[in-house]
Amino acid sequence: AKTLGIRAPEFHSYPDNRMDSVDLLDIVKNIEAMIDRVVPEIVYTHHASDVNIDHRIVHDAVITAVRPQPQHCVKKLLFFEVPSSTEWRPGKSMATFSPDYFVDISESVEHKLQALSCYEDEMREFPHPRSLEACLHLLKWRGATVGVQAAEAFEVGRIIE
Repeated sequence: AKTLGIRAPEFHSYPDNRMDSVDLLDIVKNIEAMIDRVVPEIVYTHHASDVNIDHRIVHDAVITAVRPQPQHCVKKLLFFEVPSSTEWRPGKSMATFSPDYFVDISESVEHKLQALSCYEDEMREFPHPRSLEACLHLLKWRGATVGVQAAEAFEVGRIIE
C-alpha cells in the first residue's frame, strides 16, 4: 500500500481461498460501506472468469455493491486480469478476459513492477505468469496491441457518462 501511495488501506479478516464460506451479503455490505466513505468514481475488480474462488466472490460482491442506483457515485466499473489466475480459465468453461479498455502506463512501468515486488509470497520465477518478467511481457503486449510501450488492460463492466 505504501509503494502505491495508499494512506489508509482497509483489511478484512476473510478466510483465504474460502470466501465462498462467507455470506455474500456480508461482503457486499463491507464494500458498500467503503464506497460510501471513499465515494469513488471508478471501481476496479477481478474479472468474473478468474480461477481463484476469492476473486470470483469479490467480483460478484462488487457487481452487487455498485449497481447503478440514483445518485450513485460510481461512474466506471472495470474488470482487471490477474496473471496466473485469469488466463488459466479454460475458454469453453466461461467467458474469457477480453480487454476493451486500456490505460497507457508507459511512464510508470517501473513503479508497477516495484509494487508487484512487494508481493514476495505471491511472485514466482519465470516462466510462471506471475513472475516480474512475465508481468512485464504482459504490460508490453497489452501496450503493443494499442500502440503504446506498456498498458494495463481492462474489460468494461459499465461506464456512465
